[in-house]
Amino acid sequence: MTTHRRLCLSVALGCLTTVVACGGAKPADPGTPASVTGPTAQAPQPPATTVPAPPTNVAISDEIRSKCGIPDADAYFPFDSAHVTSNDRTPLDLVAKCFTKGPLAGRSVKLVGRADPRGQSDYNMTLGQSRADAVGTYLSVRGMDKGKAQSTSRGAMDASGTDETGWQKDRRVDVMLGN
Repeated sequence: MTTHRRLCLSVALGCLTTVVACGGAKPADPGTPASVTGPTAQAPQPPATTVPAPPTNVAISDEIRSKCGIPDADAYFPFDSAHVTSNDRTPLDLVAKCFTKGPLAGRSVKLVGRADPRGQSDYNMTLGQSRADAVGTYLSVRGMDKGKAQSTSRGAMDASGTDETGWQKDRRVDVMLGN
């Protein structure tokens, strides 16, 4: 076999390998809306079972929930996290709406970040503050005046958990009516 034929064969095999490895339609990312992936992309449908909604990261005070008509929901952060999750959006959207256009329009909100007792005190204070700030940022993006949301941290000062179930309840941001 001549060098020229070997080179042509190598190039052809390389192209074929690339087409086989990269060919076909890319599966749609389940987190991407269908309008982004095209009209034929369909997210897989979950089985028809009733599963309780996962908890969120905020604990909204009884006073705010009753005045704003927000359903009762507990809200907790995953371990070592300060991210507002998709489960947090509905209750926080309701809080933002209530404080911008609803019965509590113009009022202020107090956000208290909390942590479970594991970790050093200064780390837990910083983590609690990051959690409160994340919720405050989310509310301001939703139209709430940033000056109307005061965030602070208690870290693990009031933590009462002794196992993962209890620690999960310690990891939250309390949303309360401000002064």
